[in-house]
Amino acid sequence: MNLSSKVTLLFSAIALGILAMLVAISLYAFRSFSISSSSAHVRTAAEVVRVHLTEAMIQGTIAHREQFLARLMEVQGLSMARVVRSPLVDQQFGVGLVRELPADEIEKAVLASGEPRYVLREVNGDTLFRGTIPFVASTEGTPNCLQCHHVPEGAVLGAVTMEMSIADLKTRALMTVAGLVAVVALFALLAIALVRRIIRPVGDAARDVEQAVQRALKGDFKSQIAAYPQDEIGQIANDTNRLLSYLDGGLERITQRVVQLTGRNPRQDENKLEATIDMVNSLADAAAFKQAIEEDETKSEIYDRFGQILTERFGITTYSIYEVVDGKQMTTMRVDGEAGGACRWCDPQILVRSETCRAKRSGHPVDAIAQPGICYAFRDASDDGQPRSHYCVPIIQSGSVGSVIQLVVPASDTRRLQEVAPFIHVYVREMAPVLEAKRLTETLRESSLRDAMTGLNNRRFLEEYVDTLIASTRRRQTALAIMLLDLDYFKVVNDTHGHDAGDTVLKALASVLRQSVRASDMVIRFGGEEFLIVLQDATEEGALKVAENIRRAVEQMKIQVSGAVLQKTISIGLAMFPADSETFWQTVKFADVALYRAKEAGRNRVVRFTAEMWEGNPETY
Repeated sequence: MNLSSKVTLLFSAIALGILAMLVAISLYAFRSFSISSSSAHVRTAAEVVRVHLTEAMIQGTIAHREQFLARLMEVQGLSMARVVRSPLVDQQFGVGLVRELPADEIEKAVLASGEPRYVLREVNGDTLFRGTIPFVASTEGTPNCLQCHHVPEGAVLGAVTMEMSIADLKTRALMTVAGLVAVVALFALLAIALVRRIIRPVGDAARDVEQAVQRALKGDFKSQIAAYPQDEIGQIANDTNRLLSYLDGGLERITQRVVQLTGRNPRQDENKLEATIDMVNSLADAAAFKQAIEEDETKSEIYDRFGQILTERFGITTYSIYEVVDGKQMTTMRVDGEAGGACRWCDPQILVRSETCRAKRSGHPVDAIAQPGICYAFRDASDDGQPRSHYCVPIIQSGSVGSVIQLVVPASDTRRLQEVAPFIHVYVREMAPVLEAKRLTETLRESSLRDAMTGLNNRRFLEEYVDTLIASTRRRQTALAIMLLDLDYFKVVNDTHGHDAGDTVLKALASVLRQSVRASDMVIRFGGEEFLIVLQDATEEGALKVAENIRRAVEQMKIQVSGAVLQKTISIGLAMFPADSETFWQTVKFADVALYRAKEAGRNRVVRFTAEMWEGNPETY
């Protein structure tokens, strides 16, 4: 129900209430007036009868009182007039005339009480008013009642009953009430019509505002309210129009900016306001995501957090995250939420030849939803019989592809993936510089832990890793073999053939050392021409055998430098941890002592540390 109808209904109810009260009050007033007027007429007529009867008694014509009553009946509207005598009068003068007898119940009650009685009744459709007035003996006046009647003062001598019709008075009263009701009703109708005319612009404005608000809730702020008179209603309409125009312009500018950030264009059939809110929320969430991953320690933690975003926010549970290694190979970081899982959704060939990955090769997103079959490396590994499609996003780092995000969804879910893809791009864009920073940090850290010339780990790497190494050894209750190696007469090479030749010799030696030990063992350039090897899970016999193999391999090594062929030998000192010492660095010192003894003994040999080498002269070392 609109505002105009509500106001009309309200005023109509008020008007009907007023009419009802007016009719009730008028009828009550006319009834009271009719009864009061009729009572006065009856009392007046009764007084006339009393006076006439008194005069007739004085003049001796009381016997003719019936003619007077008959003439009294000729009065218009009077339907009955009679006189009844009290028993006291009958005792003194005898029984009276026929019109004076007998008394009915009302007259008997009046004779007994001396109080007048009035009765209003309906007879054959006519409204009659009956009044019975008593004649009370009194000493007042000249002559007075007691001069003729031998009764005490205040005794009831008789009563006169008159009955008159008030139908005409009732009719005139009803006509008067009807006239009042008609006038008031006409006035009420005019008032309602005037109120409707005044309130109609308010209702129309409220309806237009409601429609504009409903359209605004759906994201459409272009509706305008029609012009109204220049009053408060018109001001509301104008202000609403300005507000809608301001919101429409502001939303349009915000949408354009957000589209620039997300790359997502709102659809024509969607609520632009809700779509813009979703995009702004996504930007805020992506900013919070970036702040969180900036505090992560490793790239693996970042990939794990991004995988949680894909699953929890976007509902994508099948995906792969690949990282490019050395520009030519790729490795799996996450597969369907599993760290380092097997390559499932692509041909494993991409792991050894990264150029077979279209996203990595082109550096652009690969949308197999819009272009099915665009990537030949994709493999549908689903086991539920439902075909799947994919969407790949490359992550650019330092001008080249550093990682690839592959999103895999069932064919029935491709539309939703297309809708959320722009938001995923926002997360990828926020993640890319953080991954690049982590990569550079890891590269810088790795370069600080690796010898640039030989490619071996350096002494700083050993210092950082030694606590983990010792803890692992003690947990497994195994032993470490520590060898210190030093080229014999290396200074002669530098002095004779130059430092370039010396570098070539060191590189060749590093290659021999790496080939002579297991992948789990550590080869470290300890400084200059000195190297350190840590053999894990080693025995003394096995360590001596490895050391001897190294010595022979170096002895047989031939190095071509500047038109000459060089052959060098190496001295090796060996110590065991924790057999020789419970302290790792002390064990290294013991290996150094054994190396010193190897040099003293003529070089090109392996010397196992013994306690006698240290006892008695530790200051020498």
